[in-house]
Amino acid sequence: MGPEAFDYELPHDRIAQHPLAARGDARMMVVRPDAAIHTHARELIGHLPGDALVVVNASSVVPARMDARRADGRSFELLWCAPAAGQGEGAVAQAWVRGSKRLRAGDVLQVGELALRCTDDGGDGRERAFVVLAGDILAACRAHGRVPLPPYIARPEGPSPDDASRYQTVYADRDGSIAAPTAGLHLDAAVLATLDVVRLHLHVGPGTFLPMDVTDVREHRVGAERVEIDADAATRIEAARRAGRPVVAVGTTVVRALETLAHGGRPIEPTHGHTELVIVPGHRFEVVTHLLTNFHLPRSSLLMLVCAFAGTERVLAAYREAVAEGYRFYSYGDCMFVAGAR
Repeated sequence: MGPEAFDYELPHDRIAQHPLAARGDARMMVVRPDAAIHTHARELIGHLPGDALVVVNASSVVPARMDARRADGRSFELLWCAPAAGQGEGAVAQAWVRGSKRLRAGDVLQVGELALRCTDDGGDGRERAFVVLAGDILAACRAHGRVPLPPYIARPEGPSPDDASRYQTVYADRDGSIAAPTAGLHLDAAVLATLDVVRLHLHVGPGTFLPMDVTDVREHRVGAERVEIDADAATRIEAARRAGRPVVAVGTTVVRALETLAHGGRPIEPTHGHTELVIVPGHRFEVVTHLLTNFHLPRSSLLMLVCAFAGTERVLAAYREAVAEGYRFYSYGDCMFVAGAR
């Protein structure tokens, strides 16, 4: 099966460039077996199955895009792949580099207090490795970085001050992502107060931006992303799973985290690890029964995951209806709520 199986037509003006005034104002399509219900994200509680456990990704978006300068004055835009605590002097970290072909092993770049030496030539790829000579990557991101908005948010003026808070969930509590777990952007404190919520952390890396440039979707790769779940969260999720309670994933990152941890029927346990899971049609879902998710790019691994979860024909029909009904798409857009096909 190729990426063309997960395609649809989207008018360019449906790509949301700004968030709505209030998080809960986002429209929400509730996909039912008979017909879709058109409502708003603030009404989520009224559409959840009874006794549902809602799992969210509380990873924070780091302002991980920055401009670094070489001694000859040339500037390179860096996007750190996995910004985290502890990336100080002597640490080695990866970044996507705009203009990477002009960067050579041994070149030193400076961003404020942060000094870096490129350690590889990288070939034709955009990802390069750096060793930290002075300073700290996370501190430099906070002092000099920009919110790494996805490329389809193409405002002439670039990121705005509001993006620092609106391209972030209200419950984000641990730095590590370079893209927002966008389904959670619709949940405010009032909505969260009505839900039985548990948190985990999947720190989103740049693989989320990669197109599926393969002929067989099973060959697509997104790279490793860090997953953290503490003992309390693991116990609560596993208890809900064993009791047959509905488990609602807020976003595809939560699906990937839970399905990685439960692969092969394993119990959910405390974890500080990684996932490289790409979910394709035919995947047997072990934990997640319902999904709140944004509307994703055509031919993307995220849309493929939703199709694997709820059925390709069902999901693409819902996307066509969303286009016809004027829904807003992608990160700052609207959302859909759907049960799994099992």
